Amino acid sequence: MRTPPASAPLLIVCALGIEHLALRTGDRGGAGGRFGVLRTGMGPRAAERSVAGRLAGSGMTDAAVLATGFCAGLAPGMHPGDLVVAEETRDARGTVPCVGTDLLVKELRRAVPGRTVHTGPLTGSDHVVRGPERSALLATGAIAVDMESAATLRTAVGTGDRPVAAVRVVVDAPEHELVRIGTVRGGISAFRVLRSVLPAFFEWHRSLPLPRR
Repeated sequence: MRTPPASAPLLIVCALGIEHLALRTGDRGGAGGRFGVLRTGMGPRAAERSVAGRLAGSGMTDAAVLATGFCAGLAPGMHPGDLVVAEETRDARGTVPCVGTDLLVKELRRAVPGRTVHTGPLTGSDHVVRGPERSALLATGAIAVDMESAATLRTAVGTGDRPVAAVRVVVDAPEHELVRIGTVRGGISAFRVLRSVLPAFFEWHRSLPLPRR
């Protein structure tokens, strides 16, 4: 993989307005380089269109891309507010390996002390996953599911050789299903965690290896 130029920015991608609000009002400590936050809208097609358009724009062609927001946990024992660091994202169209997983885990534990951080495959879906469908996805080896991360990272690497990663906050889990984000305690907990993760993203971006001179 080609490493980004020293001046390459960071593009943080989310889907929902509430996710964008958390990131826009969150802790920006440690932001040493250029970065942008892109709200794509819900679903894989919206993510593909928005990410491709933004990366084609001025100043973002070499950007590192990090997908974030909320997700559904698949494994028993997961709780709202837990963090998921993807080792890879996957969907019916392919698998994309993530870069710097270990560093993200370390920095997230520093940024949000006391929160559980899970690592493993993050799978994509074109609809909200509930009930027995969780078990079927868990059987594939995935630990969490969302609608945009796989499409975001697949589009990002399809438009250029760049570092990519995905970090999601569990908003519901097998024993803690939500009807609407933000209306119950679990949604509020996930929102607060998402507001706190930006410093870890900036450290991940800063750690990316510089090109050889």
